Amino acid sequence: MTDVVTTLRERTRPGRGTATAGPRPRRSRHTGARAARPWLLLAPALLVMGGLLLYPLVQVVVISLQDFGLRQLVSGRTSWVGFDNYVELLGDGDLWRTVLPNTVVFAVVAVALTVVVGTLVALLLARLRPFTRGVVTTAIMLAWAVPAVTGTYVWVFLFTPGDGLAVQVLDALGLADAATTNPFASRFSFYTVAALNVVHHGFPFVALTVLAGLLTVPQEVTEAAIVDGAGAWRRFWSVTFPMLRPVFAVVTVLSTIWDFKVFTQIYLMPGGDGVNRDVLNLGTWSYVESFAQNRYGLGAAIAVVLTALLLIITVGYLRLLFREEEL
Repeated sequence: MTDVVTTLRERTRPGRGTATAGPRPRRSRHTGARAARPWLLLAPALLVMGGLLLYPLVQVVVISLQDFGLRQLVSGRTSWVGFDNYVELLGDGDLWRTVLPNTVVFAVVAVALTVVVGTLVALLLARLRPFTRGVVTTAIMLAWAVPAVTGTYVWVFLFTPGDGLAVQVLDALGLADAATTNPFASRFSFYTVAALNVVHHGFPFVALTVLAGLLTVPQEVTEAAIVDGAGAWRRFWSVTFPMLRPVFAVVTVLSTIWDFKVFTQIYLMPGGDGVNRDVLNLGTWSYVESFAQNRYGLGAAIAVVLTALLLIITVGYLRLLFREEEL
């Protein structure tokens, strides 16, 4: 009997048996400190990021609510007008007829071409031998390393009316008359040159990012698809693309952000600085209204609308992507 009692006591001790759960352990006083430690470590970086990104954004929103011109800039006095700048902006016919279509259509075409060309180049690089791949990768990296200003002037030189190399080639093919053709005069030809410029500058990023993803695809999966009789096109859409969906999401979102707010490639081309208002996009229009017309309040309102449009498109695309992954 004594042995039985002793055994029961041993089993009922906290942490030794299963007869009773014992008293609930106290929450450690250091639990809150542990939870706050990551945020304390991130605090310096968050403060710097907030100062560099959040503060300028707030200032742009504040200026967009003011009648802020050269006089207010010199005197430092503010004149609050509420949403008058936004009312004027949304009521401007140029926004709906010219600026917004230029921005949206150009971004959609440029993003699609950049992702397609970058993916095709990545597929080509994946099939090359390591040495050849390194040489070709170095060559395409030059296009990415060249500053946007330099690259834009190169494309302007190629399409210079009359004696530009590209114009001469088009004339030799019978597609244009070098004596009368000005690629920067019409809206369509202007943005065609701009799209070539942007795609040429942006496809190396897509190519290298997709290549990094392709090199992680297991060879066994590809070989199994080949044994099953799947062609190259079917293997890409049924095997490669689903596995690299996050990679394509990243390059598409980043390309969308870059191409929606493209400025340098448009502004430096002939007529893109506001002389030809038919080729204005939201970025160049904001700059022209702010620094050429000294209407900083209206220019800030245009910048806020551009930022809001980018956020809506990016969030919508990410939600669609995650919804497809859940299915």
